[in-house]
Amino acid sequence: MNKSNAIGWFDIYVENLDRATKFYEGVFQIKLTKMGDPTGETKMMSFPAEMSVYGAAGALVKSDYAKPGSGGTMLYFNSEDCNSEESRIVKFGGKVIRNKFSIGEYGWVSICEDSEGNSIGISSMK
Repeated sequence: MNKSNAIGWFDIYVENLDRATKFYEGVFQIKLTKMGDPTGETKMMSFPAEMSVYGAAGALVKSDYAKPGSGGTMLYFNSEDCNSEESRIVKFGGKVIRNKFSIGEYGWVSICEDSEGNSIGISSMK
């Protein structure tokens, strides 16, 4: 059996899917795609992904079974320079919790809150 990374997929739970989609598309300058749910119980917008490359894919999820919030799992989004995304956080309805700071040999991180109240990190090597 081949070893793999611990994370294979992620869901970010949201209250308002349109607002959250605008937040992530605006901050990260990407396009999310509507994704079907075989159960018909959730609405989902997936992040751009290439399933054969390093890293996890995931989606924004509107569900009656889970809610967004701070203090739980923290996702770190990769960036060329986290200052770029950090500079767009407030414009798209989020908050900067901790401005870009060094994590030594592992690079730099910004800690933010998305438009739904979820804590997220932005990570870069410069």
